[in-house]
Amino acid sequence: MTDVTHTLHLTVQHPRPDLVIVTVDGDVDVHTAPSLRSGVLEIIQHGHSGLALDLAQVGFCDSAGLSAIIGIWHAAQEASGSLSLAAVPDRLMRMLTLTGIDTLLPVHATAAAAVAARAETGTGPESSLAHGAIS
Repeated sequence: MTDVTHTLHLTVQHPRPDLVIVTVDGDVDVHTAPSLRSGVLEIIQHGHSGLALDLAQVGFCDSAGLSAIIGIWHAAQEASGSLSLAAVPDRLMRMLTLTGIDTLLPVHATAAAAVAARAETGTGPESSLAHGAIS
């Protein structure tokens, strides 16, 4: 059985002027999904609407987490931006596939692949990584 934790950490990287990578570390469930949503919405409110969620460190994600991701996607679209997902855990990928969300959100194997995909379609030169954290 997997132990579910109620701690979620977000780390923000700016690998390109038009893309913010938000690394999610922890379980995304009914207890932590509001933190994910509010943390990423704050990033969007600061003018960063090109987003990729790096989910490599997510051990568990339930329907509340999926709902938070959908809410973030809508907020990014409303800000004329986009959302992609990277390193999606198997259970979440199954939920994305069952709901059809996988046809709406680009899914990449890694955060680096998300950056590379953005470089092919995005604008502006590559910038150096800038790091921040939200807990």
